[in-house]
Amino acid sequence: MTVSGLSRQPTQLDYASPTQFKFSMTKIPKVEYFCTAVNIPGIKIGQLEQTTRFSNIPLPGNTLQYNSLEMDFIVDENLENYREIHGWLTGLGNPDNHQQFSELIDAGRDRFPTQPLPGTRDGGTLTGSQQPVSAGPIFSDAILTVLTSKNNPVVEVRYRDIFPTDLSGLDYNQQETDISYLTASVTFGYMGYSFASPGATKGTTVTT
Repeated sequence: MTVSGLSRQPTQLDYASPTQFKFSMTKIPKVEYFCTAVNIPGIKIGQLEQTTRFSNIPLPGNTLQYNSLEMDFIVDENLENYREIHGWLTGLGNPDNHQQFSELIDAGRDRFPTQPLPGTRDGGTLTGSQQPVSAGPIFSDAILTVLTSKNNPVVEVRYRDIFPTDLSGLDYNQQETDISYLTASVTFGYMGYSFASPGATKGTTVTT
C-alpha cells in the first residue's frame, strides 16, 4: 500500500515552549504553586544479544528504565513548601523513631482517605488496583500539563506513585549583593508515566 506524502505532513507547526506548563501534585499543594522547572524524564530499554556461531543478533531489551523526575521550586518565606518535602522524606526514613512514619500517615489523612474509593488505588492516586491504606500518604500521583502558546492545555503527562528521594539544601549568605531568592531541587522516584489528552480518564505510553 502506497502512503501519500501529503498524509505524512505534520498538522502542528508551532514549537514547544519550555515555559508553557503547569505542574500539580496532590501530596504537596504548597510546592506546586512555586514550581519553576520540571522535566519529562527520558526512558531507555537497552538491548539484548542473541548469540550465534557468527555475529550476535541485537534484540530489544525487556526492561524499561526511567530517568529521574526533577523539580525546582522557589522557597517561600516561611519555608512551608520546603518543609512539605522535608516532612515527606522524614516520614519515609523515620530517622529518630517509628512514630515519624505514623505521623506521615496521619498528616495525609485529610488529603488521602483511609478507605479507597471503588476503582481507585488510594486517596492519593488516580486509578488502578487496590493497595494498602498507607500507600495514600506514602505515594502521590502528579500531572504535568503542557500548554499551548495561548495557555490552553494540550497534553497531560501523568506520573504514577511518586515519592521523593533527594532534597537539596538551602544556602543563606549575608554577603549577597543582589536579592536572589532561595530555590530548592527535589528528585522523585516513580512507577512510570503516560501521556493523555486533558481530562481523559486513561493515558497511553504510545503516541499516534
